[in-house]
Amino acid sequence: MPKYSFQAVNESGNAVSGIIEADSLEAATNLISQRGFIPSKVLEETEGLQGGTSLSTLKERLTRVKAADLILFTKQFRTLVRAGIPIISIFQVLENQTENMKLKKIVGTMTMNVKEGSTLYDAFRKHPETFSPLYCSMIRAGETSGALPDVMDRLIYIIAHEDKIRSDIRAALQYPITVAVFLGIAFFVLLTFAVPRFAQIFLRAGVELPMPTLVCIWLYQFLINYWYLILGVLIVGIGGLTYYFRTRQGKYIKDSFVLKVPIFGPLFVKAAMSRFASIFAILYESGIYVLNSIMILSTTIGNTAISREFDRIKESVEGGGGISKPLRSARYFTPMVINMVAMGEVSGKLDEMLRQIAIHYDDEVEYAVKRLSDAIGPVLTIGLAAMVGFFALAIFLPMWDLTKVVMKAKM
Repeated sequence: MPKYSFQAVNESGNAVSGIIEADSLEAATNLISQRGFIPSKVLEETEGLQGGTSLSTLKERLTRVKAADLILFTKQFRTLVRAGIPIISIFQVLENQTENMKLKKIVGTMTMNVKEGSTLYDAFRKHPETFSPLYCSMIRAGETSGALPDVMDRLIYIIAHEDKIRSDIRAALQYPITVAVFLGIAFFVLLTFAVPRFAQIFLRAGVELPMPTLVCIWLYQFLINYWYLILGVLIVGIGGLTYYFRTRQGKYIKDSFVLKVPIFGPLFVKAAMSRFASIFAILYESGIYVLNSIMILSTTIGNTAISREFDRIKESVEGGGGISKPLRSARYFTPMVINMVAMGEVSGKLDEMLRQIAIHYDDEVEYAVKRLSDAIGPVLTIGLAAMVGFFALAIFLPMWDLTKVVMKAKM
């Protein structure tokens, strides 16, 4: 917990000073006032770092609240709420038990907010980097309806469900990315070290170099003579694209392109459909209006291109009518999703239909990930064989000619 040094005036008008531990500057000021002092100056103590930043504060800023930390926090919070413990006491218990430094600090701040009369929703909403709009909206729904433990059960399912999908996709992409990186390293090493040395031997022997060897030499010379130009283009290109992809239009173009990439695109679409159905079902069950649910989905779906479709759907729903009709004119939503949502609206069992959609696309994502892993293997094998074959030709073709020259000389 951070330490604060203070200067204050006591009831007798005498100056006093000291050090106090508190969650924040505001909390430290309140604690000093509770002691009967009038604070005049309160500063955070530093611990070996200049510029007013302590080691604990730096560690706190670098710490990320992972999905596992958030799931554990939510489960503990739900259990304590279900046990009937007051909210302030719950936050105090969670602050002591939470190991993640950043989450611990956030819980401490929320404790102060609730003590000051803030609602749970407002306390969570002040930390958007940790608690998403979906999380905060679910908290508000549970707080308003009085069924907070049940709503948090659904929230835990959503967080775990989304983390599983992300983990599956990362696992599928990890192998090809690793192989591609090592192929690039191997290509660079062979091009800059192996081929030039063999080429010098062949040229001294007067052997005519074949096309693969000439291509390797040309690439090597271009790399050696213009490395600064290549490096500059890479830095400017990567920096420019990174900046552009952070803009609204850049995110839209990038996400639209990702959804159109063969093999990968359909996988991301299915993952988005699963996320849409599971989140929408839980929001609908929690009593959140359809219009508000669409707004939440627009910010939590994880793809700017699909988010824009939600914005169009929201405009149509605001004009009256159900959600199935605007879904028909929206891109990326599959016929199955559209038809089952329409049947759910007609039958009055939209939540049940959405759950069935989520279950179906969960299976589709799992199958697509397996297919992706199966498809990438042969592609990488062909790529590896092509690279090895290219360098083998570049080295062994002139070596074969050199052998012929030597044999003729002996004869």
